[in-house]
Amino acid sequence: MKKHGILNRELAGRFAKLGHTDRIVIADCGLPIPEGVPCIDLAYKLGEPSFLSILEVVLDDLVVESAVVAKEVATKNEKIADSLNENLSNLTIVTHEEFKELTKETKLIIRTGETTPYANVILQCGVIF
Repeated sequence: MKKHGILNRELAGRFAKLGHTDRIVIADCGLPIPEGVPCIDLAYKLGEPSFLSILEVVLDDLVVESAVVAKEVATKNEKIADSLNENLSNLTIVTHEEFKELTKETKLIIRTGETTPYANVILQCGVIF
């Protein structure tokens, strides 16, 4: 049994298969899940687990070279926007509609129980060297 890191076996297994430039999504509980994109649903009640708690764990486990967020988060969800700006570099800003289109090209969506607006991010994997 693992001592630390991602304990969810499905999530850990999928992370092990990611390569450079692969993209994943961390999503609130309202983001539409595109047909054909695998979703690991971690939500167990409204608000839990939170977007920020999952973001923190994922950033501890993956090398992230860039990220995409919806521009609406800056005005509609200041707490999430501040955390994204604090924890991620190389941010690309798109409309929420463009964001939803980009999710169709990702390898995985991690659904949280987050209920605040626009609490979503696409993370692009980097490399450790």
